[in-house]
Amino acid sequence: MAQNDPVVINKSPEVSRLDIQEAFTRLTRREKLYAHHSARAAWSCAPIILNQTSPESISIFQFILETYKSCEGNWPELVSRVGIEIEELRRFLDYAAVFLGNIGNYFGQGDQKFIPDVSESALQKLSQCSAVAGSLYEKIERPLRASLPLTLGFPSDVAQSSYYPGELRISREEISEVSNILTKLGIDPENTRLRKSIVGQNSYFDVLQSSVEEDSQPQVVYENSDLLIRLVRGGHKSELSLVCRYLEHAKESAANPLQESFISKYQHSFTTGHMESYKNSQREWVKDIMPSVEVFFGFIEPYRDPFGVRAEFEGLVGIVNQQETGNLTALVKKSSVFIRRLPWAENYIENDGKGPFEKELFESPDFTSLHTLAYCSSIIFPGKNLPNYNDIRQDDGFKNVMTTNTMTATNSKSEAMASCLDPSEVATFLKHREPAFYLWVVFHELLGHGTGKLLVENQSSGFNFDPENAPINPLTGNPIDSWYKHGQTWTGLFGDIATTVDECRAECVGAYFLSDMELLAMFGYTDDTEITGRDLEYNMYMQLGVAGLRALENYNLEDHKWGQAHSRAHFAMFKCLLAAGGDFLTVTHDKFSEKLTVSIDQTKISTHGKPAIASLMLKLHIWRCTADVKRCREYYVHLTEPAGVYLEWRRIMLAKQTAKQVFVQPNTFISGEEVFLKVYEPTVEGMIQSWAERMRMIREETEE
Repeated sequence: MAQNDPVVINKSPEVSRLDIQEAFTRLTRREKLYAHHSARAAWSCAPIILNQTSPESISIFQFILETYKSCEGNWPELVSRVGIEIEELRRFLDYAAVFLGNIGNYFGQGDQKFIPDVSESALQKLSQCSAVAGSLYEKIERPLRASLPLTLGFPSDVAQSSYYPGELRISREEISEVSNILTKLGIDPENTRLRKSIVGQNSYFDVLQSSVEEDSQPQVVYENSDLLIRLVRGGHKSELSLVCRYLEHAKESAANPLQESFISKYQHSFTTGHMESYKNSQREWVKDIMPSVEVFFGFIEPYRDPFGVRAEFEGLVGIVNQQETGNLTALVKKSSVFIRRLPWAENYIENDGKGPFEKELFESPDFTSLHTLAYCSSIIFPGKNLPNYNDIRQDDGFKNVMTTNTMTATNSKSEAMASCLDPSEVATFLKHREPAFYLWVVFHELLGHGTGKLLVENQSSGFNFDPENAPINPLTGNPIDSWYKHGQTWTGLFGDIATTVDECRAECVGAYFLSDMELLAMFGYTDDTEITGRDLEYNMYMQLGVAGLRALENYNLEDHKWGQAHSRAHFAMFKCLLAAGGDFLTVTHDKFSEKLTVSIDQTKISTHGKPAIASLMLKLHIWRCTADVKRCREYYVHLTEPAGVYLEWRRIMLAKQTAKQVFVQPNTFISGEEVFLKVYEPTVEGMIQSWAERMRMIREETEE
């Protein structure tokens, strides 16, 4: 693959099934009904994600489902009817499975475009399977196989963003100017898109707010001599209406009044577009401790917005695994002990030994292990720490969830990572990788995202620190000289680097605590177990080395943009470990085989590896707490700009990309008085069937 071409899907994806049967069976009938209707709500948001990904994604989605419908999944019959070669059909099905796994034609991780390895004539024949398919193909014929836009990002010759739709390109400076005005007006950006137009000599910007309700005329919210900003409600109207309908059914089977209340607030926010209602739902959601069925919905993660503030919609429904959750709860109860061991808390007596850069009271969060029943998102994350509002996290608390069945599914990533190791290391690496990765994610969510205090000056309540005796900045040795002013937020101030900086900070914390043998012993890994704590520590640094190399696959050279926040974070950690010296982390390039091999000197973890991680996370933590965006941006942007040998390594990694992993998920349906679960084969055919059947059920229920 050339470095400026889209990824061609010329390998069958690895389809992994999310096992849920045992967990679903344990639910009561009422809980099954709650889970069923909530899952329907989650899957109903798929068209929103498709429209947020690219203009053509929704039509490609419909085309894939129409090909299935035309033959009811009897693909050999379709082959003979339209006269397509069986191998061409196979390659189309491979593409379709990858598309459905990412909910769009750009990878959820990396934001690169991918296209089918199918000839134009074969696609033409497929489009003849029905009149509907023919009509859809007319819409997608060009963008389906086009090389450009190559990536998602600020609109340019090589990138596009559905968060900034329209014929006229909007500049970063214009986005920033409008965003600053909207912040002052109290209009939150998460559920909006921004469209530019020119009328005469003036620039018009329409803020397209997602809501069921719409106004007869756009609302002018700002106007001066050369700039007009209008609020246009009604974005994703039909999809949000359907989500609200299913949530109403779910509410009827809620386990308690608190669930009923936060679901009602979800509905009010999705109906009106008011984000304050959504924030109020989150204030209640965090108080719903250890429900049997966990749900969350909304415009949550801003990873795909190049400006870093507008969020992708997602829905998740999971069933709590009580035994696995018990282990996590034990960690939560002792979390303050370990927080005192973080670099910014060392040598402090104040604040119960946690210092000025941690919350006065660490509210023990709900930390649950989920087996996901429905996870509708462009990325299936192994863990979540929500909500993404720092004021709510500091004042009301937060929740951590681990989507355990996504981590235990057969995972191609282990094999792919092992390809960058010396053959003598591979067997041991694969044996230790899963427990090391699991604990890395656990510590990342609870002790990474769950820690930190933003120093804030509020208009009403004043400072949340003593400005006359300001905390000492451990990076400078002087009192802090910056903090969040009234109306400023973490994401608003740090913009496009906010999510990746926080992911990097959390990844560092997770890695840092994999060197804490007392903490690992809580999970059963000691010097006397088959897999020891030191084994997991070593494995984690090997994962960091390989993850840093693989991260380069998600760097777009054309517009110098990282396609995924975590990838950029991994590259930052990778560079710091390389710079630690002493040949602690080395990368060897065999030019004959074009193989890169990562090596870690286990004897130098305590002297080189851990100090490098500690230094990086201390910088990021302090800059984040003190709103020091200038120093943070200068450091992090320079650190994460690949050049020289890194671009050569990127070329090698791109040339050896492995099969993509996607997850086939189950469906539920009601027959008589009972709720039943249907699982699908972990094949590309099973993947397509699962989507075709769930969307058909939603359509039929909507028409009733």
